[in-house]
Amino acid sequence: MPVALIIDDEAKSLAAMTELVEKEGFSTMSAGSLAEARDQLAQTRPDVILVDQMLPDGNGLDLLQALEPGSRPEIILITGHASVDSAVAALRVGVLDYLTKPVDIRRLKTVLANVSRTLALKEEIGSLRGELRELGRFGRLIGNSQIMQKVYDLVVKVAPTEATVLLVGESGTGKEEVAATIHELGRRRGQAFLPVNCGAVPANLIESELFGHERGSFTGATQLHRGYFERVSRGTLFLDEITEMPLELQVKLLRVLETGTLLRVGGDEPISVDVRVIAASNRPPETAVKEGKFREDLLYRLNVFPIVLPPLRDRGSDINLLAEHFLAQINREEGTSKKFGAAALRRMAAYSWPGNVRELKNMIRRAFILSEDVVEMDALPVGPAARAVSGAPSSNDAMQVGMSLAEIERHFILATLEHFGGDKRKAAEVLGISLKTIYNRLNNYSATV
Repeated sequence: MPVALIIDDEAKSLAAMTELVEKEGFSTMSAGSLAEARDQLAQTRPDVILVDQMLPDGNGLDLLQALEPGSRPEIILITGHASVDSAVAALRVGVLDYLTKPVDIRRLKTVLANVSRTLALKEEIGSLRGELRELGRFGRLIGNSQIMQKVYDLVVKVAPTEATVLLVGESGTGKEEVAATIHELGRRRGQAFLPVNCGAVPANLIESELFGHERGSFTGATQLHRGYFERVSRGTLFLDEITEMPLELQVKLLRVLETGTLLRVGGDEPISVDVRVIAASNRPPETAVKEGKFREDLLYRLNVFPIVLPPLRDRGSDINLLAEHFLAQINREEGTSKKFGAAALRRMAAYSWPGNVRELKNMIRRAFILSEDVVEMDALPVGPAARAVSGAPSSNDAMQVGMSLAEIERHFILATLEHFGGDKRKAAEVLGISLKTIYNRLNNYSATV
């Protein structure tokens, strides 16, 4: 049972608050002054502290000096002398919430419920960390390399909060899986998680898709349409390839993030939305800012909690761990029990994996189809044999006699993407095709073996 320390020098208020907090599932301790509270804290560390701002021996905020920042309980400040300045000062020093007397009971219950949920999430995440050490798993993520454990540590810290997260990593590194794991370990996990690829939605439709439109707002708008923000309200919206969003729409997205309200296309009534946003980019967003393709103010708003995902080539033994995981998945689907040969595992460990986890997953499925009981080295596509961990290209890797035109096109597109570090826009310009074609081809490669 979570523990609450209640500090108030008014006996009646202290008794009433204690009764209310206990009804919300907390065991309680009480104090009438800062000195008594410090004595209590020397013996027991509560999960939440409800403290009156004006106490006989000082300001309730002075209590924060006795608490270590890394393991500090949640603080709820209660005052009968409310002001904008005092509220801002309290929130700046890390107070969870600021309540005025007489206390709004419904609001206090909501705050305490959030504290309980956060504590439960932290306990669950702690158990997941133990599972990781034993099995190399964390939520939807697979891997036990040191570089991935640092990613898991960041997920542990940010998941129980409402902070906006920005994921940065090469294509295929698992940004959507990280976003889904953050959602599933957060307060909104009972609500919807909706991934949206900003680069794959046509520019003339993306505003309507994100924010919705009113009936009759444009030709073809025959009925009201609720956009992604409305549909996922109280849940999590994952905006992938955020730097591909048109500049004019970035302004409107920033306004929604700042105000929590939106206007449908053709509408004039603000609509409140409650959405946690996780954004992602396959290239450093600062580069897009310098190129004039991404707004700096939007980057600041999204970059509250950045997480950089490592490429698969830097994850060492995770390569074979992931390969075994994907093969086990396919075995369950097909009712088989195929295994990797030792040479096949060595070949996969030596490859540079320019397409990262996505490429590995698709290669395993192809090798599964080509193999009998054991997936041998010969069943793996030519890429890993021709290109070692150094990443040096082979003249045979792009084109061979007997390959189909579709396969040659696939090799050229993937090789060009690798050359430009996953930058789809540059690859499209060099290849002389549209950005949408790049996305369509990559989706096709992910769906085939």
